Amino acid sequence: MIPTIDIAALFGPAGAARDAADRAVMDAAANTGFLCVTGLPPTAPPGGPARAKLLRVFALADADKRRLYRRKFDPARPNVYRGWFPLQNGAMTYKEGIDMGPDAAYPGRTTDPGDPLTEATPLPQEALLPGWRRAVAEYYLGMERTGRVLMRSIARSLGLAEAFFDPYFDGGISTLRLIRYPVRPPESFAGIGEDQVYVTHQGKRRHLIGGAHVDSGFVTLLAQDGVEGLQARASAGDWTDVPPVENGLAVNFGGLLERWTQGRIKATEHRILGPGRERMSIPFFYEPRVDASIEKLPLPGVESFAPFLYGDHLWAAMMRFVEFRGLEAMRKPRGKFAA
Repeated sequence: MIPTIDIAALFGPAGAARDAADRAVMDAAANTGFLCVTGLPPTAPPGGPARAKLLRVFALADADKRRLYRRKFDPARPNVYRGWFPLQNGAMTYKEGIDMGPDAAYPGRTTDPGDPLTEATPLPQEALLPGWRRAVAEYYLGMERTGRVLMRSIARSLGLAEAFFDPYFDGGISTLRLIRYPVRPPESFAGIGEDQVYVTHQGKRRHLIGGAHVDSGFVTLLAQDGVEGLQARASAGDWTDVPPVENGLAVNFGGLLERWTQGRIKATEHRILGPGRERMSIPFFYEPRVDASIEKLPLPGVESFAPFLYGDHLWAAMMRFVEFRGLEAMRKPRGKFAA
């Protein structure tokens, strides 16, 4: 079962309530790797009204969406990592959406034009979606704060200083992604083997709209629209549903955090079954700076490894996804990379 935890106390001062929330979060992180959280403050609203403001972007005309395309889908566009990805036939995953970086919330933030991971995000004109940019910025900041309190909770539970992880995330490159999964048409299956896109769940043959994977980074905060489909793989190997909790978030931990803590935190594989109706989701990937050096944690019993830069790790990890495949040469490692 996926636990649901009220994390309101994590936003408050030290005390018995916060200690209890820390224990509950750490228990989920160490065992299931997945949890649902409630008790979010008004500055981090994942409910229906907040989702509706963000998801208006899918009502844009196709021509306006094309202006936001990444270079993979329109060679005339300058942006490589941020921006719109359209529906693609012949892939295990069938979705469209937009990836937005920190400049969506911090318009004056300096970007490195030579590094696609820090490039500016193409956004629709204000006149097309009045108030949308403000809604995006407010949501981004709220999720950033939520990611920070969860990482502080993990730090306390590991026996590290509460703010141990903070410097890694100062100037981070967290991604806010808006996704639409339409009902999958027959032509979208062309060129892909049935064994890749169909699974049997509870005795029924179901198709995938999101292939099984582990997130690459630290913490993912997912707002769902009430439509079922998200599943996490249990330790016994079977798949369990992750319920869409209204006014809450599904939280899972990434492969890098599992690796960094040497298994103390669990990164759980997850997938999305086609529900037979349109599905919307809003994941927020809480991520550190591109130049954050991932090194051995000051914990007893952990083994040393060659340090590497987060940006190098992220780029290599993202190239495995269909939206980015083929762009490997667009960014060279900035430091000594440990795959």
